[in-house]
Amino acid sequence: MLYELHEMQHACFAPFRLMAHATVGFYTHPSSPLSYSPLSRAIAAGSDLLLRTTQRYEKPRFNLPFTRHGDQSVEVQEEVALDLPFCRLLHFHKPTVSNPGPVVLIVAPLSGHYATLLRDTVRAFIQDHDVYVTDWVDAKTVPLTHGTFHFDDYVRYVRQFLTHLSGRAHVVSVCQPTVPVLVAVALMAAEQDAAQPRSMIMMGGPIDTRCNPTTVNAFATEHTLDWFAENVIYHVPAKYPGYSRRVYPGFLQHAGFIAMNPGRHIDSHRDYFYHLIQGDGESVNSHRAFYDEYNAVMDLPAEYYLETIERVFQQHALPAGTLMSCGQLVRPQLIRSPALMTVEGELDDISGNGQTESAHGLCTGIPADRHAHLTAREVGHYGIFSGRRFREIIYPQLRAFIGRFD
Repeated sequence: MLYELHEMQHACFAPFRLMAHATVGFYTHPSSPLSYSPLSRAIAAGSDLLLRTTQRYEKPRFNLPFTRHGDQSVEVQEEVALDLPFCRLLHFHKPTVSNPGPVVLIVAPLSGHYATLLRDTVRAFIQDHDVYVTDWVDAKTVPLTHGTFHFDDYVRYVRQFLTHLSGRAHVVSVCQPTVPVLVAVALMAAEQDAAQPRSMIMMGGPIDTRCNPTTVNAFATEHTLDWFAENVIYHVPAKYPGYSRRVYPGFLQHAGFIAMNPGRHIDSHRDYFYHLIQGDGESVNSHRAFYDEYNAVMDLPAEYYLETIERVFQQHALPAGTLMSCGQLVRPQLIRSPALMTVEGELDDISGNGQTESAHGLCTGIPADRHAHLTAREVGHYGIFSGRRFREIIYPQLRAFIGRFD
């Protein structure tokens, strides 16, 4: 019922959004006499803020039409390499480049935000690599005829993508997918699958959440699985293609994101209001760009979400050696050929220090000279894969690691 109430609330705000949109036009258009009132900027700024805080944010685009290759600017074409019900495999193709570089599969999180959250990551990698990215689909748009989506289905998808890349890929997993990626590669190793990746780079992921648990980890362990099923799982309303599918709604996830640090978001919106009044276009555009991405959220399949909570955060099944996936016991110690690099942020408050690095202790079959770890100083969770420190400090080391084992 909560999902239906949320939809009703959004519909009730429609007249106010329409009025706010008209007000912004009246008080900012140069041909309008109202725009020259001393209070015009304050009225327009307030109306703009109302629009920003009540509107729906659509799925962003990667919008990466060009990249640098050597000392030249080259075209990038975004293509769909595989189209599955719950995920599309995107290929950032450089048609004019004969040698685009090592093949890299970037596995984006299925944790509320769209894959475009990794735009900075993709932008950096496409300069020197042939990049593929998992573009997860909003669960409310997937009809029930496509069935459910479980943790094991995520693992199968990763294996299918690696098989499509025929053993040429280096796989980069960011945050949540570090676990299913490690599971997929472990199952491939057990079967001596030739499509295993050449290297695995795991960034800020919950491999073993018993190490330096964060508030996110504590929340997952302080509540039972039944509590999560009863309080955050709802059915998709009739207006969407995925009608009646059980999901963890995006709007609830967004509320959780905000609740983690409400003061920061309040201050950011207050500053946005004053920047509008002051005519500080650069700061205004920076705020909009960030929140256009941050506020765009998607529904998650309930089965996958609940199984991840149970297996990863409550049972710690992977590091405990008890994880079963696709009918098999997961044994990371069987992984031998791929190299392994882990990356953590010193100030990460989502995946605590040591949680990702623990992958090395599980992958004992990989020779010592094929292991590497990086703790990025003064970097939080998002700084691991985006921002200046990622571009200047982290990415060059990732590029060197891939080059070493390609």
